[in-house]
Amino acid sequence: MNAKDIKKVAGIGGGVIGGSWAVLFAMKGLKVTLYDINDDCIANDRKTIEGNLDFLLANGAIKDKAAVEANISYTTDMAEAVKDAQFVQESGPERIELKQSMLAQIEESAPADALIASSASGLPIGQIAEKAIHPERVLGGHPYNPPHLIPLVELTKNPKTTEENIQTAKEFYELLGKEAIILQKDCPGYICNRLQLAVFREMIDLVERGVCSVEDADKALTFGPGIRWAIFGHNMIMQLGNKDGIDGMMKMLAGGYNLCGDIASWDTIPDDYGPKAQEQVNEMMKNFSDEVGHDNAAIAQYRDKMLIDILKLHGKF
Repeated sequence: MNAKDIKKVAGIGGGVIGGSWAVLFAMKGLKVTLYDINDDCIANDRKTIEGNLDFLLANGAIKDKAAVEANISYTTDMAEAVKDAQFVQESGPERIELKQSMLAQIEESAPADALIASSASGLPIGQIAEKAIHPERVLGGHPYNPPHLIPLVELTKNPKTTEENIQTAKEFYELLGKEAIILQKDCPGYICNRLQLAVFREMIDLVERGVCSVEDADKALTFGPGIRWAIFGHNMIMQLGNKDGIDGMMKMLAGGYNLCGDIASWDTIPDDYGPKAQEQVNEMMKNFSDEVGHDNAAIAQYRDKMLIDILKLHGKF
């Protein structure tokens, strides 16, 4: 199958991730059928998608809400959702047994050449596909939330995924404007979550050791490396930091890094960090400007407005 020929997509599972995928597919002119387990879930999916489209329209990311909505249909019948899909994006709960069951149902009714991608955020795709009839067509397509805004998608392979299928999936996601990266071997948590968790572990450790507050740790990341990371990855940042490129930077920093021999290496989050951090985060939210907002819903909208502005700079909108 050629990636450019994919016109019909099935979204299996709604919620935050599945609904966001449906918005992306529909924005790009694809016909998408979104499956969920019952009418109440479908009603919630419709509400979430409606809210996303209203937000995108208000911020200039789409011009015709009705045209996007017309590309989305809903069903509680799995067979109906996948019967003529060329690409299936599964976004069920993060449980191996459930994903295996959903994959079995998908394979019962999907066309023989349909590609099946799981939105799993850390589960090994090899385990998800170990009972599959056609494991060569099964792969991981892990988005970064929200998928209709954040370009990243991490592609993972099970031992039987063919190179042709992984490349077709990569090309398909790229046609949607995604930045698709491929893991060359199985790795728990994939790439992005591991990078994120490594930074977060050190932030927790700095707070726990009394070096800084939760708020100052966030400010250090946001207004220091975070701004640069929104433009280039860390390797390219290092390349630009020395006249001799990244090799020169590594030689220059070698001694200084030895001073950070106490960098966090523990693998269990401190039991009391959650409530301690929550108290400080609540204070941060209270002190945000009214433009940013003071609760999760308002702050998430501010985040998404900022994301759209950044994505426009990257030519993604």
